[in-house]
Amino acid sequence: MTTHTQLPVVVAILAWSFCCSAVAQEATPDKPEAGSERAAKKEEPIDFEKARQLMQKRQRGGELSAEERAYLEKAIAARRAQNTGAAALKPREQTGFKPLTEMSADDKYKEQDGGLYGGGKNTPTAEHQQAAEKALALIKPLDKAGQPSDGGTIGFISISMSNATQEFSRFKQLADADPEKSKRLTIVDCAQGGQAMAEWVNPKGSPWQVLGQRLAAAGITDEQVQVVWIKLANKGPRGELAEHGEKLQSDTQAVIQNAQSRFPNLRLAYLSSRIYGGYAAGALNPEPYAYESAFVVRWLIQDQIAGEPALNHDPANGAVKAPVLLWGPYLWADGITPRQSDQLVYTRDDLAADGTHPSRAGQDKVAKVMLEFYKNDPLAKGWFVGK
Repeated sequence: MTTHTQLPVVVAILAWSFCCSAVAQEATPDKPEAGSERAAKKEEPIDFEKARQLMQKRQRGGELSAEERAYLEKAIAARRAQNTGAAALKPREQTGFKPLTEMSADDKYKEQDGGLYGGGKNTPTAEHQQAAEKALALIKPLDKAGQPSDGGTIGFISISMSNATQEFSRFKQLADADPEKSKRLTIVDCAQGGQAMAEWVNPKGSPWQVLGQRLAAAGITDEQVQVVWIKLANKGPRGELAEHGEKLQSDTQAVIQNAQSRFPNLRLAYLSSRIYGGYAAGALNPEPYAYESAFVVRWLIQDQIAGEPALNHDPANGAVKAPVLLWGPYLWADGITPRQSDQLVYTRDDLAADGTHPSRAGQDKVAKVMLEFYKNDPLAKGWFVGK
């Protein structure tokens, strides 16, 4: 997996902060120091690189002195305080961030430039578009054994968490009622409440079992699933983009690989980031994390374009680990600020009481954006619209 932004030292400790509870319980603080000396030490900034080295020493089985244990405990407490502060955000109607689709190659957000595919471009490279067109040509109705059949179906499923199942289930209702949708297309909502990317990493985990039950209820087999929509999110992201983004990227890559392994005829995966999260006051997934999830989508696609073996889609280049990855509908808009392309906005009424999950109005809004995308995008309508 390519690292797209260098992890700053000040957030490196987060890579091991999940271990902090056990360490803190075992740490033995030093005896109180004399007044002036103790005050001076409190004013010194914490060296998180030193703390990281102490953690590594402990993980290798080394023994920490009482002074080292105290320092490590202090660093862990400081990191916890920073995370708590980062999560205590006040709901707001807009952030001032530009939608990724409106950022140019010269625009920068935390060293990331604009465009869905980077370099200010909202379309894939010519080579990647050819790969997508090749995959599109392979999508056709299949029987339950995965063989081409005029009486078969094209399975299109969702994989993600609560927001996604709310949005995708409403999209399915609209799509199934739309006369332009192919009669050979079977849409199944497999996204599930509480099951973000991290929960889908284990291919034998509960989300995949529920997915199997939903496919069976819909009357389709694994062999008939050819298209998947994945909405990227993890619960309670923390730290800077370099830290929470790399975690989300790693988890999503595993989910993509799981999907490819399970569905032998999977051709395309459309990836989407989250809707506006500025109305959320809690830490489940507020801004800027909702906005920043878009960069993770781009990193994954860029890795595949660059030939990352873990995301290889071409059997000519070795073992196939993933379908062709494309942007699905880009769903983020900056609250009440209209998006230039379609005037999309998110008002407070579009979100439920928690400010994170879409209300019925929000579900309708997102579902319509999705339907518009799959009916009209040149790299989607070939399998979505038809006889």
